[in-house]
Amino acid sequence: MDSLTVQIIVTVLVGLAYIVGLVGIIVPVLPGTITLVIATLIWAIVIGGWPAWIAFAIVLVLGAIGMTTSYVLTGRKLNRADVPMWPIYVGIAAGIIGIFVIPFLGLPIGFVLGLCIAEALRQKDLKKGLNSAWIAMKALGLGIIIEFSLAMLSTITFAIAVVVHFVTV
Repeated sequence: MDSLTVQIIVTVLVGLAYIVGLVGIIVPVLPGTITLVIATLIWAIVIGGWPAWIAFAIVLVLGAIGMTTSYVLTGRKLNRADVPMWPIYVGIAAGIIGIFVIPFLGLPIGFVLGLCIAEALRQKDLKKGLNSAWIAMKALGLGIIIEFSLAMLSTITFAIAVVVHFVTV
């Protein structure tokens, strides 16, 4: 195989990894931002050149900001609402089970049901539990939106670097 063919194959595989990473931000079962950063690093190593390494640097910074901001904001909101992490983990586990029970829609339905039930049991009051679960879902949603937005900027950065690389080759 010639060098250009290898570069095209690696670029396509990294593009597929980007799809997995973007889905992983929304579906917490798959790896998200880490996938984007590692895929871009692999692409930069294989492709080489300034567009690839600049893209990697930008994706690394955006990924770090996205993951940190998402984690910190979500954690603060959950702490303010006195929501511990174990109901979130119950929701994630219920979502994973839900994938097998109800294909495609099982993850969000299972997560919401698991979180609501765990919070209702923890609060020993259905209304308080539902209110607390709603606060947790809003906090997690905000974190996902922020991280996904920065991941989309990473995707645009990668796409621009691909175009620049293949136009200048």
